[in-house]
Amino acid sequence: MATTETARATEAAEAAAVAVYHAGSRAVQDRVGVREAADHVGRSVGQGIKPVAAAFLELQPLLVAGAAAPGTGRVWASPLTGTPGFVRATGPRRMSVTGGPPPADPLTTALATAGTRVGTLALDPRTRRRMRLNGLLCPTPRGFAVEAEQVFANCPKYLQKREAYETVTGREPGEARRTRRLTDTQRAFVEAADTFFVATVHETGADASHRGGNPGFVRVPSPTELTWRDYPGNAMFRTLGNLVADPRAGLLFLDWTTGTSLQLTGEARTEFTPDGERRVRFTVAEALETPRAVPLRWSAPAYSPANPTPPG
Repeated sequence: MATTETARATEAAEAAAVAVYHAGSRAVQDRVGVREAADHVGRSVGQGIKPVAAAFLELQPLLVAGAAAPGTGRVWASPLTGTPGFVRATGPRRMSVTGGPPPADPLTTALATAGTRVGTLALDPRTRRRMRLNGLLCPTPRGFAVEAEQVFANCPKYLQKREAYETVTGREPGEARRTRRLTDTQRAFVEAADTFFVATVHETGADASHRGGNPGFVRVPSPTELTWRDYPGNAMFRTLGNLVADPRAGLLFLDWTTGTSLQLTGEARTEFTPDGERRVRFTVAEALETPRAVPLRWSAPAYSPANPTPPG
């Protein structure tokens, strides 16, 4: 009897893991040897927005959304901002967002189209907490809503702490600049960053995630290429797993003082080194720089104690 019950429990756990992970994530988990750890972490993924998650969402002035743009199919990550409460849970599986990106943002159409598969990330530098909610988009009279398919929190690893922020009155987005390669100023901006966001997709969903490290953790070897080391995380490998299934990706870099955003779209691949390191190489297809895109000005960061020291 005990053996039968154990077998049933194992089958149930495996079925739940299948719902959380697709073949791409499984391939990376198996290559790294963390399938069991991933299954354990995967049990925290649900469809419901718990009260503690709802309370967290209502405190945030920033939400990052990731999706594929209609028409081009390119994947982008975009910043959405508002007075705390602009993002809120309006049902056990529904998150509503008031407003949206500015007209020039590459995801403006996607975030106004019913059925868009979207990944969202709410990140609070003040508390070093973050949560992700992925699902299907539904336009609303005041913005859009997301019917949640996956809701889960992430650990605070590699997340820089910023004690406070202010909303800068009168700060409006400047004219966006589109290029096919990074300028020298943009390359310096990326290499000085301690945080960026990455959007990826797969056949049945989209995802928005965070990457952090000490300045210099992202390298720009050429105007059309970025690379960064993939630090050890929660063993889920959702981002790298998505890239196995679909190399399209979007990156978002923010200036936490001036509000300037740098959005990049292109393709990425993961390189596995003999010594066990993983390095992601991203090829730029298009860059969009928007001065004063975000009206928030954050205090100086305290770097995460988990950050490795970038190589010299």
